Amino acid sequence: MAYDVKVDVSPIYELLSSFMIYTTRKWINNLDVGREWIQDIQQSLSEDARQAFAEAADYPFSDYDLLYALALERDAAADISRFLQNLAHGNASDLLAQVNLYIPSATLEDMKRMQTDYAPLLHIWQQNYFSSIEEPYSVMLEEDALEKQGLLEKMDHEPLIELASGGLVLEQELPVQHIILVPSIHFRPVNTYCFYENALLIQYPIDIPEVDEDEPPICLLRLTQALSKPERLHLLRYLANEPKSMQELIRDTNESRAQLQHELMILRSAGLLRVHLPDRTTEKFSIRPDGVSELQMFLESYIRI
Repeated sequence: MAYDVKVDVSPIYELLSSFMIYTTRKWINNLDVGREWIQDIQQSLSEDARQAFAEAADYPFSDYDLLYALALERDAAADISRFLQNLAHGNASDLLAQVNLYIPSATLEDMKRMQTDYAPLLHIWQQNYFSSIEEPYSVMLEEDALEKQGLLEKMDHEPLIELASGGLVLEQELPVQHIILVPSIHFRPVNTYCFYENALLIQYPIDIPEVDEDEPPICLLRLTQALSKPERLHLLRYLANEPKSMQELIRDTNESRAQLQHELMILRSAGLLRVHLPDRTTEKFSIRPDGVSELQMFLESYIRI
């Protein structure tokens, strides 16, 4: 299916992503920020704030789809302050009209809940955490978005999406018309995606500059750690010929779904897997040849062969 692709960048996405990671602890064991990041932030928050965030961990995870939809429909000139102001005090019916472009099933009650439950917490998050990193992170995000926009004018859409996301492959039959690529720092090294009505939002990870050039780069460490267990090498060998679904993996490896999801996430985070999306509900996995090539490249670069 033909679709258009655009690159979108705003610190609003990064605000929402960092807030989501902290609040839900989603993928935290596979993210570079890690649990130490959680602990550091815990210490900077008041007891009341910590309690409020703890309660928000039980909110529906699908709520974040609504928040990202509002970010997609933000005013072109909106900064974080204006976005949060609109979320907290804007007309709920107007907010619903924006979200319904992406999620037709969203209701007015959903929008009122966004205003009462999420707007105050996002304001605390901005004040206590994100404001201190907003400027340098915005620069890195904008630089990467400009680079990807330039590539978009030179490359076909499919290889660009796979390159940016580190392995996400959109099959021809995928029923979407619009692809939105958004660079993300807090989600590194994981790519995440969200299906909307006729659209797919992909947040792809970008690395921050290495502080010490004498230390092994994080991309090399991800690769070597991912390959440190025989079980993962077995998986890569199994996935070398053609894409396999989770059901096929469970059937052929005799591993549990939970264990396979854990191992696949580690391989995926290292850039060693392609994730194929044939439809809105199915993922298939195959080896990513570029990831194997990158291992040699990063290793030779570090040891200076």
